[in-house]
Amino acid sequence: MAEQRAGGRLTPPEWLTQGLRPQRAPVPWAAAVRAGITMAAPLAVGFAVDRPAYGALVSMGALSGVIGDTADAYRMRLLNIAVPQLFGAVGVTLGTLVYGQGWLAVGALTLVALVSGMISSIGAVASVSGLLLLLQAVVGAGLPMPDPWWTAPLLFTLGGLFVLVLTLVAWPLRGGVPERGAVADTYRAAADLLEAAGRDPDTYDARRQAVTQSLNTAYDLVLARRARDHGRRSPLVRLLAQLNVVVPLVESAPVAHLRRRPLPPEIPAAVRGLADAVADGRAGVGAGPGAGAGAGGVELHLPAPTSPSGRAVDHALRHAAAVVLGAGPDAAGIANVDDRLGRPAALGVRIRRATRNVLLSRASWHYGLRLALCIGLAQALVSLISVPRSYWVALTVVFVLKPDFGSVFSRAVQRAFGTALGLVVAAAVLAELERGWWDVPVMVVLAALIPVFTAKGYAFQTAAITPVILLLSDVLNHQGFGLVLPRLYDSLLGCAISLLAGYLLWPESWSTRVGARLADTVADTAGYVECAFGPSDPQGERLRQLLRRRLYRDLSVVRSEFQRALTEPPPTGARAAAWWPLVVATERIVDATTAARVRVNHGAQPPDESEVAEVAQELRELAEGLRTSDTLVEVRTDLPGDDESVLAPLRQEVAAARAVASPVTPRG
Repeated sequence: MAEQRAGGRLTPPEWLTQGLRPQRAPVPWAAAVRAGITMAAPLAVGFAVDRPAYGALVSMGALSGVIGDTADAYRMRLLNIAVPQLFGAVGVTLGTLVYGQGWLAVGALTLVALVSGMISSIGAVASVSGLLLLLQAVVGAGLPMPDPWWTAPLLFTLGGLFVLVLTLVAWPLRGGVPERGAVADTYRAAADLLEAAGRDPDTYDARRQAVTQSLNTAYDLVLARRARDHGRRSPLVRLLAQLNVVVPLVESAPVAHLRRRPLPPEIPAAVRGLADAVADGRAGVGAGPGAGAGAGGVELHLPAPTSPSGRAVDHALRHAAAVVLGAGPDAAGIANVDDRLGRPAALGVRIRRATRNVLLSRASWHYGLRLALCIGLAQALVSLISVPRSYWVALTVVFVLKPDFGSVFSRAVQRAFGTALGLVVAAAVLAELERGWWDVPVMVVLAALIPVFTAKGYAFQTAAITPVILLLSDVLNHQGFGLVLPRLYDSLLGCAISLLAGYLLWPESWSTRVGARLADTVADTAGYVECAFGPSDPQGERLRQLLRRRLYRDLSVVRSEFQRALTEPPPTGARAAAWWPLVVATERIVDATTAARVRVNHGAQPPDESEVAEVAQELRELAEGLRTSDTLVEVRTDLPGDDESVLAPLRQEVAAARAVASPVTPRG
């Protein structure tokens, strides 16, 4: 529906306006101060030595560092800033060498766009590296740079290094604090989940998703450092053990939730006490309310459990407390659990895998070719047609077509909105202030707003970055207020190219790709059901943990993909909305499977193999149907079985998933 009537007024559809609402997020004060200093100081030095253009180029390099500083752990921030800066230096060098070269510039930027798009599929650092490679190449090919050719890349790199130095200056004093904070946040999220167990289902689902996200973040941070730490008595080993033992605590929550009886308040309070102990780096001390510890162990003052679910929670909580609060690096068998989820592969192995995946991946070639086509068209317009266009057209294409940042259609709308808002600010600055020392305090304020607005959403990030880039561009080409309207036209033209050549011309833009991803996850869930009730030996338990972690991570990705698809115009957004209940149903199936396994571990009768096989077969049939249909219809379904079986809640969840919606089988 193109428009809706609400309260007698015409309002735009939800899928169009969803990305224009500011997200709630805390103000990143440290990042804001750092951005203001690193981008204003080079300008001040440039004016002081009568080289304002040099100062502007250093500030542009600092802007790249500010954009790339998105991680929490210092090691990851080092990679997120330093590696993309190297790619950015290569990009601006290539752009500078083809500046004003017509077809040569078109061909060079098209090739750079192909490489940029393909490497963006490797991971987060590679994605930012690919972005800066192409972005700086576009800037180098669109703005006049000082001679000799190596001056611009050197100045850009200095700006990035300035950001890196200020970012890492506290590393010696705060090393390990982000990792401890992430693990502590996971304990707090687990406490919130246990508090919601047995209460409102929607609240419980939201908190379960928060726990999944928190676990993903914590494991990414801790295991990234674990790849380089080979000691078995280091603080990192203890931290990884503390993270591992929160998993059984999270797994016990579905058991309690299925009973529909809230847990005693002492339990989430004790978990929050453990979170405080992890955050403070304490060992062998009390865990807060209701907990105490001696030198050699831990004593928790908790109500006696009266049910299998209560025993599961009690056992998991006491084990977590023993690891978190136990004295010494080998407390509670830490040395035996630190590698339970496996150590990341060596760097060389990961590089070879990434290279092979990029070269053989159909998705990476598709995105690379799509980005190359759009950049080629944009640069051809800039280089070959005698109209007053600039590098801003291609720059707009770069930002709009980043697939891991959101929907292409939604980002084009947000880019246009953000650019218009940013140009209002830029117009006021360029019209009222002459270029000179007044640029320095203005840059302090505008640059500080970038990390603040980035947390609010892409449209607001664009609104913050636009006046900064225009102010720096004016220092280089001295066009003043004349920059404003051409940049608006350029941005709208770049959005149009992205929508036409990067969205409408590609069939996958109009297909419900989320269905295939959901089908894969449902099939993996069937495998998890079979594995969950396999042998109870240590190897089987380790395999269950690996499958469960991968499945929860995949579900988090699927949820993100669906939320992204909801911002697409019909029919994609409408289909994603219709399939959304199946995402929630699949999450509940995984929870029910985990709860059943926990009950078996605490004395319940294991299910028959035939019953397990029947549930797994139902899930595989559902997965196969999802792969072959874009349309869902409601059906009536029933999974017969023993209502006293440990799998009874799981069968109910599977039946509910089949009843919510099932795929229409296409006719031959």
